Amino acid sequence: MSQGSQYFASGRTILLIALPLLLMVANILWGSLDIPLSAMPDILMGREVEGHPSWSYIVWHSRVPQMLTATFCGAALATCGLLLQTAFRNPLAGPSILGIDSGASLGVALAMMLFGGSLTLGGMSLGGYVLTIMAALAGAMGIMVLLSALNALLRSTVMLLITGVIISYITGSLISLLQLWASHDGLQAYVLWGMGNFSSVSTERLPFFIGLVAVGLVLALLMMKPLDALLLGDRYAQNLGVNTTRTRHMLLLATGLLSAITTAFCGPISFIGLATPHMARFLSPSGSHRSLLPRTMALGASIALACNLLCNLPESSVLPINVLTPLIGAPVIVYHTLAPALSAKRRRD
Repeated sequence: MSQGSQYFASGRTILLIALPLLLMVANILWGSLDIPLSAMPDILMGREVEGHPSWSYIVWHSRVPQMLTATFCGAALATCGLLLQTAFRNPLAGPSILGIDSGASLGVALAMMLFGGSLTLGGMSLGGYVLTIMAALAGAMGIMVLLSALNALLRSTVMLLITGVIISYITGSLISLLQLWASHDGLQAYVLWGMGNFSSVSTERLPFFIGLVAVGLVLALLMMKPLDALLLGDRYAQNLGVNTTRTRHMLLLATGLLSAITTAFCGPISFIGLATPHMARFLSPSGSHRSLLPRTMALGASIALACNLLCNLPESSVLPINVLTPLIGAPVIVYHTLAPALSAKRRRD
């Protein structure tokens, strides 16, 4: 590698480290309520500002949890996208495209609209976030198991992609039927959840959310070497001593866990999982997951933090996250789809 290339690679690494840190600070300093920057040192030191006791509560119980939720949610969704694109060797694979988010959404819809937010199993009553998380996990894992079986049967990434789209339509139809039969409160709760936001994780639930996401991210990091082998094909990976069956089971567990937890707590956030891996590949000096996976996590966290910041601008209405994520992700996918064709056309000309 030339000296200029080394400097460029180092600059990209510094950017990927500094960007999420800067956005984390920005998410604390700015929000929908305009709090003067001069008051921030006292608030962050745990001292109440005279005449404005609510400012400390807003920062520590609203902005900080939102910042941490966006950081871990963005990293989790981006990781899901990279794992799925590697496993299926399909650049358009992602939790939303393959129907995994739809499966989690169907589980949550059943919990909220059919069971009214509570369910009794064997004398044990489940409700609230516990039921929502379990329903989302069951829905996401069910779709992942189905996709894995179809992947072995079809052996075609295009057919698998089409199958994922069909699954999304079917689950969407089932959710629409549930909406017709749901109560007013159940329907309202589901609609608000479906808009996507990072404010639903309270200070009390934050350790639980971060802990579960961290488990999924650690599982993904442990698979960096086997994932590189999977890119070369199952037979080549097996010749290298990789247990492809165990690797795919771990991938299934990590992706299902990350997708289910983020969807249950934050709603179905679109495009971050699909677009972020492509952006990370552009910024990564190599295609190895040892380099690519940490960059994907950092970039996913940065995108989620940027969206949360824009959705909570001072003196403005709070916007749903899904208003902004397509504006960021869709151009990336369009560019990735059109770039090879345009490059081939220029070579022919």
